[in-house]
Amino acid sequence: MAEVSMLTKVVDVTFTAPPLLLPDVASTAEVALTQALEFCAQKMGLDSPQAVVDRLRQGDSTAFGYWHYGLAEQVAEHLAAWNEDVKAVYIYDYDTTPEDFCFGEMTPAEPVHLIVWAQRKTAALESLVAALDRALVQGCADLINRAKLMHLLDVQVVDDADAENRTGYGALLSSLYHPPIQVWKR
Repeated sequence: MAEVSMLTKVVDVTFTAPPLLLPDVASTAEVALTQALEFCAQKMGLDSPQAVVDRLRQGDSTAFGYWHYGLAEQVAEHLAAWNEDVKAVYIYDYDTTPEDFCFGEMTPAEPVHLIVWAQRKTAALESLVAALDRALVQGCADLINRAKLMHLLDVQVVDDADAENRTGYGALLSSLYHPPIQVWKR
């Protein structure tokens, strides 16, 4: 009789899936800002990221240029790591004229303009961009005293159809006169 009860005993095993870990945008933004400062310090021959922060606070357009590029690379890497549809990321300037570059008159407060080429446009990618932008704005406001900064990223997502048909921002990818600069590619 004892054998029968042991065979019919039901074992209650509860399986719980591990929690879904979403990207931690706050720490990602901190890493991106730090890496961009280090990139800028290296390019400008400065001894520390703090020297870059000092230059940024003074409005040094050269420092902002290198810092923007370094930040664009970091944002591109993180977006691509989070979303497999990302094929390439480009940085471009539509606010600045060739004369502005020539005479060093870039506006330091302008956002980093990116074109993200993805296989398809998704709400998930748009949400990631928005969350990363908010985290970068908060980190940047603390870093270089820009309390009224609303956006640090201006990201335009294009898909394969946009690039192939040269529509919207997809047309810039094959522009002869104002091509964007590729900062990341899968």
